[in-house]
Amino acid sequence: MAPESTAVYVYGIVPADVEPESHATGVGDCEVAVVRHGEIAALVSPLESDRPLGTPEDLTAHEKLLDGSAAVSPVLPLRFGAVMTDTDAVENELLEANEEEFRAALVELEGRVQFVIRGRYVEDAILRELLDENAEAARLRDEIRDKPEDATRNERIALGELINQAIEAKRTEDTSKVVSELEKLEAMVNQRQPSHEEDAVHIAVLVESARQAELEGMLRQLISDWDGRVELNLLGPMAAYDFVTKRAPEG
Repeated sequence: MAPESTAVYVYGIVPADVEPESHATGVGDCEVAVVRHGEIAALVSPLESDRPLGTPEDLTAHEKLLDGSAAVSPVLPLRFGAVMTDTDAVENELLEANEEEFRAALVELEGRVQFVIRGRYVEDAILRELLDENAEAARLRDEIRDKPEDATRNERIALGELINQAIEAKRTEDTSKVVSELEKLEAMVNQRQPSHEEDAVHIAVLVESARQAELEGMLRQLISDWDGRVELNLLGPMAAYDFVTKRAPEG
């Protein structure tokens, strides 16, 4: 016999009138349910109390459920791995204890969704651009060309530092350009840390769902402007992880 599920996994907070899709599943392929309190509710699923969490499959299930919900309703996501003892704890210790805060957050999220804009420099193109603009970098590049690494170690280090500094400056400039465009959409913006040394842009944006087409049009124009220089991607819509993610109390 399978061990009894004595814990509850909590995904996020939604309006009380939200109903999960039939046969919607979450972590561990368990069926998703709703715990309600007044005008707010929590999306939950049962969890074996001794089951370890943290696999890539768990994270994917967590995000898939929240992102799917965010497409049709405001969702206040909880951090991955939010576990409470039972549904009474979810209602009393999470929903009731934070009712006003959660209601206000859901009102703020009504009609809005998050997207992530990611851009990475095309290596050959950005190097040409930097060498064209930086005479010292070009001199060092010529200095080490066709020479052994051992004989040009200091020059190679200096060139690497110059390139890194130049890419940081380019990243700041290009990110500012994207943020300026996003401000025209009255969007909320969260600049993420680069995840790669050649990242050009890494931004989370919270925008009205009705303006998604405008956002996509803006990205298409940037893709055209930066053709061959930056590879741009738009991820989403998704739950507003960068703006309102909360942590559940220890259950």
